[in-house]
Amino acid sequence: MKLIFRELGRYRRGVALSILVKLLGTMAELTLPYILEHIIDDIVPLGQMRGVILWGLGMFAAAILCRQLNVTANRMAIVNAHKISYDVRQELFRKTANLSGSQFDAFGLPSLISRMTSDSYNVQSAVQQFQTLCVRAPIMLFGGTLVALLMDWHLAMILLVMIPFLLGVVLFVSSRGIPLYAGVQQKLDAVVRIMRENITGIRVVKALSKENYERGRFGAANAAMADQDIRASTVMAIPGPFMQLCLNTGLTLVVFFGAKRVDAGVTQPGVILAFLTYFNMIAMGVMGLNRIFMTMSRASASADRIDAVLQADTDQALLPEEDAAVPQGDEFIRFEHVSFRYGEDSVGHDRSGFVGGKREQALEDISFAIRRGESLGIIGPTGCGKSTIINLLMRFYDPKEGAVFVDGKDLRCCDRDSLRRRFGTVFQNDMIFKDTLRENIDFGRTLSETALRQAVEDAMAAEFIDSLDEGLDYAAAIKGANLSGGQRQRILVARALAAAPEILVLDDSSSALDYKTDAAMRRAIREHYPDATLIMIAQRVSSVMGMTKILVMDNGRCIGYGSHEELLQSCEAYREIYRIQMGEMTE
Repeated sequence: MKLIFRELGRYRRGVALSILVKLLGTMAELTLPYILEHIIDDIVPLGQMRGVILWGLGMFAAAILCRQLNVTANRMAIVNAHKISYDVRQELFRKTANLSGSQFDAFGLPSLISRMTSDSYNVQSAVQQFQTLCVRAPIMLFGGTLVALLMDWHLAMILLVMIPFLLGVVLFVSSRGIPLYAGVQQKLDAVVRIMRENITGIRVVKALSKENYERGRFGAANAAMADQDIRASTVMAIPGPFMQLCLNTGLTLVVFFGAKRVDAGVTQPGVILAFLTYFNMIAMGVMGLNRIFMTMSRASASADRIDAVLQADTDQALLPEEDAAVPQGDEFIRFEHVSFRYGEDSVGHDRSGFVGGKREQALEDISFAIRRGESLGIIGPTGCGKSTIINLLMRFYDPKEGAVFVDGKDLRCCDRDSLRRRFGTVFQNDMIFKDTLRENIDFGRTLSETALRQAVEDAMAAEFIDSLDEGLDYAAAIKGANLSGGQRQRILVARALAAAPEILVLDDSSSALDYKTDAAMRRAIREHYPDATLIMIAQRVSSVMGMTKILVMDNGRCIGYGSHEELLQSCEAYREIYRIQMGEMTE
């Protein structure tokens, strides 16, 4: 709930005005039964039609004023709620974009999506009701009770006896509802995860005819969420029937004892009529409080989930220069005895659920160095840690042990944004966005047409782009679904080359290209970007054999490092890869 009140404080003037208008509207509504009682008991017996008309017009004016004030207050509450939810989503998106790799892994993508969507909507609903029901319901309840006491305190005692029991039930049930609604949102995370997996991998699902299997998985997760939601909603619905029973019982007692008091001549008929109206208002107030607690219970769980992201401390704070490691050489990029395990943050706290940190090392004691303008090829079987090296080099994660240096500086002392602007990168399974090819390559960097054209040509993408009627203005579908695998990879390489990066990283960026196109692209990069330090991860020996140095990885360890010729002499695993692949090419 701290998040909700913190956001309300940012718009306190607008919220206060909305609450004030709602307060005036509700107070105007409270005057209507009192005016009616005055007309029946004081004006009608005098037989003055003029007085009846005047007071009737006054009652009509109060009703119009009440209606207009309430409508205005509701509109203001909606505007304030949307402004706050907009700010929450913007801040949540900004924070999510700046989470470290470890933090992102800890929260999980499905959970972050549901926090951005359903959780933020729950907060929006709570903020809106805070400005409307949270004003109207208490005033209806306590204001109506106060007026009823002034009109006939004997009958009002019936209300005073019931209200503490009703409020006690609401508060007790609400305290049980918050953890239940937190469970609902966790179940929703699982639903979002399975939905995202199926949407992303729909072709695989269809290719293997596993639609029924996936429907079963989704159905199980959906049923679990529905069951949890039913439990939470059932608990939160308990006060409703209990309140209705109490209020109807109280209404019956008011009618019974009111009739006796009228018959005894101690109460006027108009008082009873007004009292019944106030009783209905009080009932609405109590039911409104029940709705408030239901909404706030759900919103409190959602707000806590959002706030957990917003208040997450950075685990990649800049390390003071005096605490930085000192490189043992002057090479441009250096890894010195680097070890890393996913599921742990940089200080060794296990975030993976593996007891005692027993998860297998992604990297273990990796050391290598290359000079500015040189090239490094990284090769090895799937899952051996090749991409993890890039994750550490770009400071998505910090190493558990050892240090990574760029230009003689410990990366833990480097601002992440400044560091990453030095890179041009193509990742495995990188993203083509639903936009024009021009925007996918430029990516908001406002590059010149000359730079874009040069990048397209060097990435060997010019031929297919020029064959399109729209050229660079051709609209790519989501994830580049209307492009072939090779076309997507060439667009991604063009994006990496367009800003003439200082460090060029290509992570398996040519797997969909034929050997001729791959070779032409590597040749263009060598010729037109001679000062760029190139790091290429590949499965093909032909893609890395021309690199200055080659790093051979296996199971998170370096099993070979050197030039192509040196590795042919010293590394059995590299010789085997070379023999198999180059033999296939010559067959």
